[in-house]
Amino acid sequence: MNSVILIGNLTRDPELRYSTGGNQTAICRFTVAVNERRRNPQTQEWEDSPSFIPVVVFGKQAENCDRFLSKGRKVAVNGRIQTGSYVNKEGNKVYTTEVIANNIEFLSPRNEGGQGGGFGGYDGGFGQQSGGYGQNQQASQGGYGQGGQFQDEQGGSDPGIPEGFQKIQDDDIPF
Repeated sequence: MNSVILIGNLTRDPELRYSTGGNQTAICRFTVAVNERRRNPQTQEWEDSPSFIPVVVFGKQAENCDRFLSKGRKVAVNGRIQTGSYVNKEGNKVYTTEVIANNIEFLSPRNEGGQGGGFGGYDGGFGQQSGGYGQNQQASQGGYGQGGQFQDEQGGSDPGIPEGFQKIQDDDIPF
């Protein structure tokens, strides 16, 4: 089984390109920094040991990543590891390892830098294509569906929080 789940922050803005040929496919590349906590055997102190994982996303999800993600944003990536190789300009063989993403979850609240997001990747999780927690308010507000009347990027409005749900503040969320 080849399956990987990563949670980390983007180290730089995503790069979007399109494949050539008759069927152009969006291809988005970015790098996710993930930390592993290790105890230093000499000092017995806990230290973070970062790893920088290259991620590749295809199709509509790639376009959404380019649109909503930016350097520093927190994401969860579900996908598979793919290895490959190529010969560089100097004639040396270079080996590559990257994660081919099946699903991207946008974990940073909308007000946490960048240009949009909130919980909700294209292919599932909280919100799916239409957004999700953090996207149902003005960009200046954070939170998880704080409802109320607002204007979204397309000029539409939301009637508020659905019946049976209540407003909560970011500080009330335990994570």
